[in-house]
Amino acid sequence: MPRLPGPAARDLFAAARVARLASVSALGQPHIVPCVFALDGDLIYSAVDGKPKTTRDLQRLANIRSRPQVALLADQYTEDWASLWWVRADGDAAILDTPAQMAGPIRLLTARYPQYQAVPPPGPVIAITVRNWSGWTATSP
Repeated sequence: MPRLPGPAARDLFAAARVARLASVSALGQPHIVPCVFALDGDLIYSAVDGKPKTTRDLQRLANIRSRPQVALLADQYTEDWASLWWVRADGDAAILDTPAQMAGPIRLLTARYPQYQAVPPPGPVIAITVRNWSGWTATSP
């Protein structure tokens, strides 16, 4: 049951369609949400999109403003346990909220997800600089 080296972990993460973004509130309360993302080297982008939400003042944004350290987890589960894997990206997040800052990440997200081609996400964009890639796979990469 091998651990994945950084480059192999990043490659598996890049192929995933969804990840879970974990952040922590100013009071230390954990918070985790699913998100779509685009990867550019060791930068991960995720945007607040137009899907209905209870508020535009999202907890993940408040958490990042107070504690920028985050983790993203992507994984594959299947009944064939020989095909299981997970990858975690630990990093520091920033919120991009000007049109100039968001333009490149929105292009990457739009290219990756056809759903965004008709209605690109309005943002803001969460930009995560990955400090460490880690992962595990049931078989050798």
